[in-house]
Amino acid sequence: MKEKKKKINVGGRAELKFIGVVESSDEMEAEVQILPEFCKGLKGINDFSHITILYWIHLRDSEKERRTLLVSPRKHAVDFKRGVFACRSPSRPNPIGLCVVELMKANGCTLTVRGLDAIEGSPIIDIKPYIPRADSISNARVPDWTLNGPPT
Repeated sequence: MKEKKKKINVGGRAELKFIGVVESSDEMEAEVQILPEFCKGLKGINDFSHITILYWIHLRDSEKERRTLLVSPRKHAVDFKRGVFACRSPSRPNPIGLCVVELMKANGCTLTVRGLDAIEGSPIIDIKPYIPRADSISNARVPDWTLNGPPT
């Protein structure tokens, strides 16, 4: 008997508004410039030592990269393919990056952070405070290959 495919209704309208850009980035620190119309949203951010930054991986925003579904996790020195949803590859159907960073300071519309893996020119999608009670899972299960290599 032939199995019927279930229809998925995604529906609705999605609109993405970039709220800023990575102005400068090196191995140590990065400066993130938030657009003036979103600066009020930074009120209270200095109360947090760490924040999560979601950004657009703009250099991987091509039809070819968006169609890539199997990748080799290159930073982990493994020789096998994994699905993009099972690793942190920058090639994805929607090139969205996520990084928990240390907030060094917020000055006006500029955030100085440590540990950002986005490059200069990357558009910022959103910023969320890192809250250990909600964001850290002490008994999370991961495959062995993720235990070696640099932080992702």
